[in-house]
Amino acid sequence: MKAVAYQHAGAIASTDSLVSIEIESPVARGHDLLVRVQAISVNPVDTKIRKNVSPESGQWKILGWDAVGIVEAVGEKVSLFKIGDEVWYAGALNRQGSNSELQLVDERIVGHKPKSLNMIEAAALPLTAITAWEMLFDRLQVPHTAPDNTTILVIGAAGGVGSITIQLLKQLTNLTVIGTASRTETRSWIEQLGADYVLDHRQSLAEQIKQLNLTAPKYVFSTTQTDQHLADIAELIAPQGHFGLIDDPEQLDIKLFKSKSVSVHWEFMFTRSMYQTEDIIKQSELLNQVSQLVDDGRIKTTVSQVLSPINAENLITAHQQIESGSTKGKIVLHGF
Repeated sequence: MKAVAYQHAGAIASTDSLVSIEIESPVARGHDLLVRVQAISVNPVDTKIRKNVSPESGQWKILGWDAVGIVEAVGEKVSLFKIGDEVWYAGALNRQGSNSELQLVDERIVGHKPKSLNMIEAAALPLTAITAWEMLFDRLQVPHTAPDNTTILVIGAAGGVGSITIQLLKQLTNLTVIGTASRTETRSWIEQLGADYVLDHRQSLAEQIKQLNLTAPKYVFSTTQTDQHLADIAELIAPQGHFGLIDDPEQLDIKLFKSKSVSVHWEFMFTRSMYQTEDIIKQSELLNQVSQLVDDGRIKTTVSQVLSPINAENLITAHQQIESGSTKGKIVLHGF
């Protein structure tokens, strides 16, 4: 089968950073589905792993943690899917990724693809939907019905995770949603997705909230550059509030939150698959719920750019754009 992989971690500018290869097809056993991949999207995690994680000597590392495809074979323990089903998923960090024609994935972290989206549109959503859902409802425990004027601040709202976070909040809760963006096109993007207010994250967020006379956010979700905003977040968040993040600041001094008794939550959507937690099937369940929201017309795809085919050249382009920090929504690749 065709795949795009690497043997040595490093910069995207390296000549061997991503290479098109041919390898043997895997075999489905146990709870695994063998999926013929139709479309994928690229996330910051792809670039982080490529730069920092090398496979064993002589082996290939295949990236990719967002895919849509068709079930081609099933393991003997599979009960949720059958051959021919169209599925979507983010996969597991400790297994080979979706930048390949065929991929093995545990059925318990797989959902049925929305019927109303094509493969390209659907590929933009799985990883970000899981991350946003788990942060909002598992980590921050945002209520579906909160007291009036309860607010949430989403920092980096125009990115892939932020884009789906705003939609889930507007469709499933009554919170006032404040998003941040710095460019005209990204401000317009999150306004279209439903943000009630948009702040410029290049300026003081606490000061902007005061100027708008907004209620202090009970919830703050930081998707990027948390270290740059931490003092600001500590100032603006409501006492006994809840703060969550998904990025990787070199230092995180949470003593800033002590006087307000703020709880701090880290979301890593690979935790359930990596540790085979007892509730691993929750990822399948939430993907099916998001799929229904899409088919009901309540959630829309966040794809903003499409590249074809899935090969090393186009994946290098996608990695370069992700690393530039200027991405709006999601970059999707389709077809081998």
